Amino acid sequence: MPTFAAIDIGSNSCRLAIASVQQHRLKTLHEDREVTRLGESVFETGVISPEAMANTIKALKRFHKAVQSHVVDSVRVVATSAMRDARNSDAFRAWVKSATGWNVEVISGLEEGRLIHLGVVTHETGARGRCLLIDLGGGSCEITLSDGGRIEGMVSLPLGAVRLQQEFLRTDPPAKENVAALRKYIGRELARAERKFGVPKVDLVFATSGTAAALAEASSTSKVLAMKGPLRPKGSSNAVGSKALQATTAGVRMLADRLLKMTNAQRAAVPGVGPRRSEIIIGGAQVYATLMERMHLRGFRYSPLGLRDGLLAQMLADVDSRASVHRTVENERWQGVLDVCQRYGIDPKRVEPECHSALLLFDQLQRVHELPADYRLWLQAATMMNGVGKFMNHQGHHRHTHYIIANSDIFGFSPQQRAIVAAIARYIGKSRPDLMDRPMRAVPVEEHRNVQRAIVLLRLALALNQDRTSSALHVRTRIYPKRVVIQLEAARGNAELEAWSLKKERSYFREVFRRELLVEVA
Repeated sequence: MPTFAAIDIGSNSCRLAIASVQQHRLKTLHEDREVTRLGESVFETGVISPEAMANTIKALKRFHKAVQSHVVDSVRVVATSAMRDARNSDAFRAWVKSATGWNVEVISGLEEGRLIHLGVVTHETGARGRCLLIDLGGGSCEITLSDGGRIEGMVSLPLGAVRLQQEFLRTDPPAKENVAALRKYIGRELARAERKFGVPKVDLVFATSGTAAALAEASSTSKVLAMKGPLRPKGSSNAVGSKALQATTAGVRMLADRLLKMTNAQRAAVPGVGPRRSEIIIGGAQVYATLMERMHLRGFRYSPLGLRDGLLAQMLADVDSRASVHRTVENERWQGVLDVCQRYGIDPKRVEPECHSALLLFDQLQRVHELPADYRLWLQAATMMNGVGKFMNHQGHHRHTHYIIANSDIFGFSPQQRAIVAAIARYIGKSRPDLMDRPMRAVPVEEHRNVQRAIVLLRLALALNQDRTSSALHVRTRIYPKRVVIQLEAARGNAELEAWSLKKERSYFREVFRRELLVEVA
């Protein structure tokens, strides 16, 4: 059975998880974590410092050895907030590539939230009900409303612990005016979440990441909250492995305000915090306390699951159609496509016949196009969204379509997959793909042949739906060594317009598939 590795390059730390597939489920084989503070300089200067790069590369090289020792079949490496903001992120990605051979995907805040949600609902008991997920990392905070395992709403806010520390908290303990500026900033950003969710009625609140673990353990220690003098080191560690940790809103608020008056050494002595978390916990604690108060939440339950678990679940879903998470991922992807259509004024019912034709041709001409199974969804998505560019301008709308698809947040689609879908949707009408075109340069070279073949299928599907006022066509295909025959039969009226449109694609069909295309009207 395959073995997967997921690597999360966060703004505060890097994490590795290796798991194997056993009976359509994931079994964790190895985990590792290293605090590298990649985002520390980014939030101050806009670039990743050489020291932060070197520390992260060192951790990734250790991860690379673990990946090799476990004979991993597939590795996925993603980076989050710091890499989204850094002006020199391309240089760091090139360094990672040369040191490990890995390609780093820089994912959006919403995709980060989706993957965290996927990891939690796949493994966490109780997450299939109506719940709120809060993930406060080093650079951003993702808040997700979930019901029945499906995302109802999500917002990504620039409220990460490292970011807030660098921007507002330069003295130890922090000055009153800096705390006031911090609280004002947190309130302004959380207003976006309030507009999105209001006061959510949920059964459970899950909080992930190290800040949540530290707050849950520390706020539950009544001795810490009662102390008024300096704290003495307790030698306790951050309980990131416990699934029973919980925190009340009142307890988090009390702890958050207490931390404001402590020095770094005193914060490090708080049970559950430790010396590394103490440097950045003040801002995160204020975010949690304010968020839970403003949304009238009673508290949260800490979950050790996170982005890496969602990545592993996504990788399982992509290779095993019998895994329970497969349907969840497919539904999320299609919902993402529908969201784009809604945003740009596409009526799904209007393009449904085109989608039906595209899937029919994909299935009936499998022996001809020989495309991987993934391309069935890519083709369907490109067909559904091929008209979104008209929202901007009817003239040259295919170029606008490409831009919108390639640059939109579509749940479940990686940047590479969006580039493939965008390229398929781009070359409709008179234009044909040139390998030197910008849309094709964004597609991996090994996928060029597949994209060209999918483009032909989409063009044929659109040709089959020229006359929207006519009744549905019955389409049959016959495949021969040197030709393909498409037979059309109209339930009512005729199919001459569709036949004429199909014949216009014969030369391109022959160029791509090396077979003649014949059209017959019954």
